[in-house]
Amino acid sequence: MNNSSTIRSFARESLTGNWLNVILASLIFSGVTSVVSSAYGAVFLIMGALLFGLYLYYLTIIREKIGDFNLLFKAFSFSGKNLGLFGRTLGVYLLMNLYIFLWTLLLIVPGIIAAYSYRMVFYLMIDDSDIGVSEALRQSKKMMYGYKSKLFCLDLSFIGWVLLCILTLGIGLLWLYPYMLTSQTIFYEELRNEHGLTSKDEKKEVEEIKETDSKIGGVVE
Repeated sequence: MNNSSTIRSFARESLTGNWLNVILASLIFSGVTSVVSSAYGAVFLIMGALLFGLYLYYLTIIREKIGDFNLLFKAFSFSGKNLGLFGRTLGVYLLMNLYIFLWTLLLIVPGIIAAYSYRMVFYLMIDDSDIGVSEALRQSKKMMYGYKSKLFCLDLSFIGWVLLCILTLGIGLLWLYPYMLTSQTIFYEELRNEHGLTSKDEKKEVEEIKETDSKIGGVVE
């Protein structure tokens, strides 16, 4: 896996030509959470769906170089059992925060470690539409084994920018938050490659290619 400096460089490259879009996406996300937070507990109920949509938006930026604001609300789908995708994002968000809270009761450090263990949960749910809540948490924990310190170092590398944002009365966060989230998304992509993981769409494409090759091979024979 690349170091923090290289990942940040890749992030800036990915954001070239997309800065306005990602800033608008972040403003939409912040606006929705601000409005809903006025209703007690409501923001906690929809935060999982909002994070899923935000991460999906950034994954699309990284993979396809273009984003669609409709992706931000992709998880607000209630079709299927247990409230569909919305129910699964709600379940994983609640369970993840419960685990982090319980670890934090022991000491702050175990709570931080738990938070880093589950950072990839929503990305995994995006790449596998059938994954269950508990399985997503388990896979994220397994995926982050040995890599939590690397992600911590990546987060820590933005400390200078955070201080600069404080000097600009928070205005710099309009650029910093998308920059950090893009870097985290690239970290996930590199982590997938480290573990040899593929999304369901990629698996399907590989299977179709194999099937086509098999048919061609049969015709040739």
